Amino acid sequence: MSPSQIPTPGSKTTLPNNSASVAATSTTEEHDAALQGTYVDFHKPSATFASRDDYLNHELQIMQPKRWRPNLPFRDYRFEYEDTIPAMAATIGKVVMVGAIAATFAGPLGLGDGFILENVRYELLIVSFFIILFSGFLLPTANLAGTHGPLIPLIPIVVAAGGHPMAFGLLIGAFGLLLAISKGGSLLANLTSKGVCGGLLLYLGFIGTTSQVKNLFTWAEGIGMAHIAFVVILLTIILYAVLENYQKRWLAVPLSCLVGGGTAFLLGAPFAFKTAPGLPHMSPMYWWGENSGWMLGLPTLESFIVVLPFAILAVAMWSPDFLGHQVFQKISYPKRTERVLMDIDDTMVSASFRQVAGSVLGGANFASSWGTYIVPAAIAKRPIPAGAILTAIFCIVAGIWGYPMDLAIWEPVLCVALIVGVFIPLLEAGMEMTREGKTTQSAAIVVFASALVNPAFGWSLTLLLDNLGLIGSKERSAGLTKMSRWIIPVVMFVVLTGVMAIVGMLPGIPALMTSFRH
Repeated sequence: MSPSQIPTPGSKTTLPNNSASVAATSTTEEHDAALQGTYVDFHKPSATFASRDDYLNHELQIMQPKRWRPNLPFRDYRFEYEDTIPAMAATIGKVVMVGAIAATFAGPLGLGDGFILENVRYELLIVSFFIILFSGFLLPTANLAGTHGPLIPLIPIVVAAGGHPMAFGLLIGAFGLLLAISKGGSLLANLTSKGVCGGLLLYLGFIGTTSQVKNLFTWAEGIGMAHIAFVVILLTIILYAVLENYQKRWLAVPLSCLVGGGTAFLLGAPFAFKTAPGLPHMSPMYWWGENSGWMLGLPTLESFIVVLPFAILAVAMWSPDFLGHQVFQKISYPKRTERVLMDIDDTMVSASFRQVAGSVLGGANFASSWGTYIVPAAIAKRPIPAGAILTAIFCIVAGIWGYPMDLAIWEPVLCVALIVGVFIPLLEAGMEMTREGKTTQSAAIVVFASALVNPAFGWSLTLLLDNLGLIGSKERSAGLTKMSRWIIPVVMFVVLTGVMAIVGMLPGIPALMTSFRH
């Protein structure tokens, strides 16, 4: 593998050496040929392996996921206690992200806290159905359809321009499905070099870590106990280092939440369970009524026209997001696990269907690849479906019971969970990808350009410069076709930058359309 290519699984992971003929094969082709049987045929009890790590590696290597056919627990995959970690992190992330989107809409629309709470509960139930249907049953290599965090800063602009959340969500789903059917997501992923992707992971990891540290200190200062934030972060750093030393990093989320929440509470931080058990309104007519729910009624043709550029931008921003998640899996998984890696196009299919259904039903979520699930799952060396089923169960329990939602959004728990479960691992993966060759050139430009506008702009610009051979590996650029070298990257950059200019996302430049100048 040249240093400019995106890594294959097992780039830094050793293989189990006691898995008989299947694990003993030296190439992907030989491995596929050796899998002449079912998952049940090849499964072995964990006690027969020298280590837990060997067992988990073997499980990844013998799985045979089936697309658009039933994948059943214990026949096609198994549940392990490691699956609870990504499920827990994903549930925390979902409560927070959907709450953030609902709150961002609620402010400009004049909706109260009751709307935010009820819509989050509603979304937890909606997403659970689609998690089980797609990631747990029909498309086991599709990552869970999560929340499109980068869209949150755009929502006030959408509302001010007269945008309708249902119209916005339906267009995102439609454009996402078109991209998935055309295999556009995987095409763009294949055109992205190791340096570009590594730089993207570095930027996302650093920005995410610093923002969560800042959020924790803001919360602590708000209650007059700034020292709590310092103590919690310091203990989290020490805990993470210890877990790294003993190769138990997959335990970082639950233990950090326990240490962070427990320390804050013992130091006097206020906390109380407030959200009582219950069910949200389940009728779409309630949510899209003129005097209930969103209080907006149904969208008109003008509503779709207003949100059109934002929907294009949202789907265009999917590719770097999805790519980062897939690459993190490749770095974390052992060799010969290509068949269980997250499929970008299948994930887009899942996210698109989930988006359309959620918008029609009245949910506030805008879908993307679920980072707070896939990153901890990759660290724990677990495939997607088993943890997906547990995530759905956890979301249902949190939505109906209510009390877990209070704990999930408490800053000492929330901030450390996101830091150790998502952002620090992204930093580590980015550093791993940019440690050799000319990858550092492309990585630095991605970070630079992302800081100027946003990660989507940074990715598209650096993709163009890298494929043209102006930065990064000249050998890689010379081996690309004309279509891959400049036509597709130029079109992608022009479309993304043009839409950003129209809606006013380029710093210092007013929106080209006056209706978006708010």
